[in-house]
Amino acid sequence: MSDTAKNKLDGVDWPERARALAPMIATASDQTESERRVPQAVMKALHDQGLFRMMQPKSIGGGESTPMEFMKVLEIVAGADASTAWCLGQGLGCSTAAGFVPHETAKEMFETPGILAWGPPTPGNKAVLCDGGYKATGRWRFASGAPYATWFGGHSPVFEADGETPVKDDAGKQVMRTMLMPAKDVTLHNVWDVIGLRGTGSDDYEVKDLFVPNSHTTWRNSQPDRAEDGPLYSVPLLTIYGMGFAGIALGIARAMLDEFVPVAMAKTGAGASSVLRENGVIQSGLGQAEAKVRSSRAFLIEIIGETWDVFSAGQMPNMDQRARLRLSISHTINQAREAVDFVYQSMGTNAIFENGPFERRFRDMHTVSQQGQGHVINYEFVGQAFMGMDPGHRV
Repeated sequence: MSDTAKNKLDGVDWPERARALAPMIATASDQTESERRVPQAVMKALHDQGLFRMMQPKSIGGGESTPMEFMKVLEIVAGADASTAWCLGQGLGCSTAAGFVPHETAKEMFETPGILAWGPPTPGNKAVLCDGGYKATGRWRFASGAPYATWFGGHSPVFEADGETPVKDDAGKQVMRTMLMPAKDVTLHNVWDVIGLRGTGSDDYEVKDLFVPNSHTTWRNSQPDRAEDGPLYSVPLLTIYGMGFAGIALGIARAMLDEFVPVAMAKTGAGASSVLRENGVIQSGLGQAEAKVRSSRAFLIEIIGETWDVFSAGQMPNMDQRARLRLSISHTINQAREAVDFVYQSMGTNAIFENGPFERRFRDMHTVSQQGQGHVINYEFVGQAFMGMDPGHRV
């Protein structure tokens, strides 16, 4: 029997597994918010259902799922709690590193339930060449899921053994490597005190002169490092993250609208003689908000499907396809935010109380949209591509 045939995660309906856990995740959302981390019981349930393994290679028992499944799982989980969805999404994106390290390293990191967390490259960090690997020093930010990560990744510029001379590639650019470091060797700094996504525990982490063997380093999308042939590992990592963020935005917006309707059918606004549902402005706004969420979701699904077909055929998307994918991701996030804003404004004082269904989702949505994938400048890069200009790596 082949390894694939033995894999218990083959043929899993991932969105259905997420849907089954959604009530538990929603029930724990207050605790997630107050403790600024996902409760251990929720983490255990996510692990038990294999959700943290859905993007790992089948060769190590992972699900090697599709980007569409990934997006839909995060949409469902975000409807229950956005912080939990964000941690799951970040962990899944990071776990695709299993396709770019030696097989034994991937097993060590992920076969027993493991979570890899990392943040973006940060100035001042470095990886210094030494015998058999690197000496890593640095402090990184935004490690979502840090409180329960078993491994951390430090994206680092590489220097020669003198610690001062940059190592450069054939194009003259400084080489970057991600140091994969056990959690026991990392110092965490509890700094995550923010407006939204409070439960993600996206703390800083630090190491000093930590030896990291060559086998435990990689770089995102590095073809020389690639150890897996599946099309999932052809999808650029930042693109995977973008699909996930868009799914989270949709989940928040959908939950916000679903909570809005029953309240609007019963709530009478200050100075009004009829309930909100009788108000023409509210009726029109709800219709527009639904159109924004549903149309952007349909657009996102269409483009993710088209792009996956390209990757599955062993090809890479051309500039036009990349631009449409970038457009669908950024547009979805911004349309979801507008729908959330409509509900928040329409609910008046009902929306400002922490024990209500709107206030946290409003804050979470506005935190999601602050991530670079939601920035409106992305429309500029898409426009450049559509008019035959070269926006480079920005689409």
